Amino acid sequence: MKLYKFFFPAFLSFAIMAMVTSCVKMGPPGLNGDKGDTGANGTDANETCKQCHNPAVVDQKIVEFEFSKHSFGEAATSESGSAGCAPCHTHEGFQDVVKKNTSTVFVKDPVTLKYSNPYSASVSADIGVLSCFTCHSQLHTTYAYGDFHPFTTTAGVPMTMWGGAKTINLTQDSAKSNLCIKCHQPRPFTSAIDGNVLNYAALVSAPTAVFYDATLPAASIQIKPGYRTHTHYGTVGAIYAGMGGIEFPGTLAYGSSIHTTKASCSDCHQAPMTNKAGGHTFVAKGNFNGCNTTNCHGAAPVSATDAAHWVNPRATILPLLNTLAGKLKVNGIEIMNKNPDSTTNLWYGITPNNYDGYLNIYDPVNNPTGIANNTGTFQNPSPGTTTSSTPWTLAQIALNLTLPKITLTNAQMGAIINFQLCLREYSLGIHNRVYSQALLTNSIAILP
Repeated sequence: MKLYKFFFPAFLSFAIMAMVTSCVKMGPPGLNGDKGDTGANGTDANETCKQCHNPAVVDQKIVEFEFSKHSFGEAATSESGSAGCAPCHTHEGFQDVVKKNTSTVFVKDPVTLKYSNPYSASVSADIGVLSCFTCHSQLHTTYAYGDFHPFTTTAGVPMTMWGGAKTINLTQDSAKSNLCIKCHQPRPFTSAIDGNVLNYAALVSAPTAVFYDATLPAASIQIKPGYRTHTHYGTVGAIYAGMGGIEFPGTLAYGSSIHTTKASCSDCHQAPMTNKAGGHTFVAKGNFNGCNTTNCHGAAPVSATDAAHWVNPRATILPLLNTLAGKLKVNGIEIMNKNPDSTTNLWYGITPNNYDGYLNIYDPVNNPTGIANNTGTFQNPSPGTTTSSTPWTLAQIALNLTLPKITLTNAQMGAIINFQLCLREYSLGIHNRVYSQALLTNSIAILP
């Protein structure tokens, strides 16, 4: 009885469906309807990609980029994990400070009354090697050639060296140079007294005042000079823009060459390739293609033997660098360091003495041949102890104590900064001979 109750409703439903189906007869097919409008062609992804990914565009740029220092070596790989270095040395860090429009104006703590430098990447964004996407922020947006622009930033660059008090804004060539100068700018000198940017104006207004002396009270010492007391490496942005140096008054006015307003970084550093220079190598050395265009020196091409535009400008700046370095002596000690190692000295061969812009101060790791005393108190063991709790050995501490100590006036400190700016822009004045010449000439004159 239970099985009957289960199967009978199912059988009845099947029978009814069969009867209905048997009563319906299929007629002949109807006429075809009118043809609809042709739809728009779809996007052929492969053809779109080939606008950029072909031997003449992306493939070529990638190969060129492999020869760029943006792609290899210490500058490209070693600073991940350092939030302060990340804005210029990592992809995520650069993107981070641009996106947040991170300020370069130092911030004063209302409790401690100390200043801090806010120009730093977020801790979560201090990673990533530099790549195409670092500067070309819109890549793979529409997957067409137009994605190469806009750049990540072309806004004016408030100088971190000056705590935002000066801004570089090179508007020619769609302000492309600002993208480069965002990183290729000098770093700030900061005062140990309050942490603020060094008062550069005081170096100019009181040139004979004592800037540093180891006998001064610790509370009045702004910077204890060490081997790495320097502007960092990207000084070319300041020199090229004609600002940022310690502008002592003197016989030469602080102007700029025509490069500052007529040329852009990419004009020369991304010119058509010659050997391994040009394009996305960003190397200009030995490549005059960017100089010899219709808008610049095309009518009278520049070369490595051109007296007016290459030989003579460099021959003007080189002896000024040598003279200034020669005058930067204290108690017979040459303050500017010499480094004959072509591997570690980025400026090897720029000057006959192979200056590198560092100071000739002893450091057992970085400058073991330094001939001036390192006065950083952290090297000295505690009174009464026989071992050192610092990375320095007792022998290194003892050696350091035998070395003569240096003193610096405001004029000498300012001249050191100017020397570093003019040496490390690398071109011996080609970027901006007028400004380089004024900084060096007036610095030489201000020194005894």
